[in-house]
Amino acid sequence: MVYLLGMLRKPSDRRLTGFIDPCCPTKAVRPPSGPDWVHEIKHDGFRLLVRKEGSRVRCFTRGGHDRADRFPAIVEAAKALRLQSFTIDGEAVICRPDGISDFAALRMGRRAHEVTLAAFDLIELEADDLRKEPLFNRKQRLARVLRRGPEAIIYNEHFTLDGSTVFEHACRLGLEGIVSKRLDAPYRSGPSKTWLKLKNPASEAVRRKREENWNT
Repeated sequence: MVYLLGMLRKPSDRRLTGFIDPCCPTKAVRPPSGPDWVHEIKHDGFRLLVRKEGSRVRCFTRGGHDRADRFPAIVEAAKALRLQSFTIDGEAVICRPDGISDFAALRMGRRAHEVTLAAFDLIELEADDLRKEPLFNRKQRLARVLRRGPEAIIYNEHFTLDGSTVFEHACRLGLEGIVSKRLDAPYRSGPSKTWLKLKNPASEAVRRKREENWNT
């Protein structure tokens, strides 16, 4: 019953709770290049929007469900940041020593204290809605917010190299792929063509999805 009520809840109702529908990258055949684009590593984890209001911290999934109880390290890190309010967009991950995300460990939920938020966007800061600002500005402000901050929320670095070069290196390292983003783009909820996703076909994430689809 609770699940059905969540499914029937209107988007406007979710926004009243502080939830914002996340921006979703569009699948691309090849990565873009040029000075208008930056490229981020795509981690194999759970998408989270971390919302802080005073002493309250919520960790929203893509569907608007608060899963703060599953990510205690991220919650404590958010509380430790000396800010009254913010909304950070990122990916919750557990990384192995080789730097590759361990999705199985994350999904099992037995190592919640090891989960880190790879933060890549700042949607709101101190009651200031940043969605209309270009990505470049939002990233600069996010980097400042997280400078010398708690280890459980880290700034997800981006690269200005040619997109194909970044993607090639990501594949070589066995990572899930990359997300390329336009520096001048505002933050828009839903599918976006200013965020482009390319997945490494040999990655664990792609193999897992293929195998799970076969089992259905």
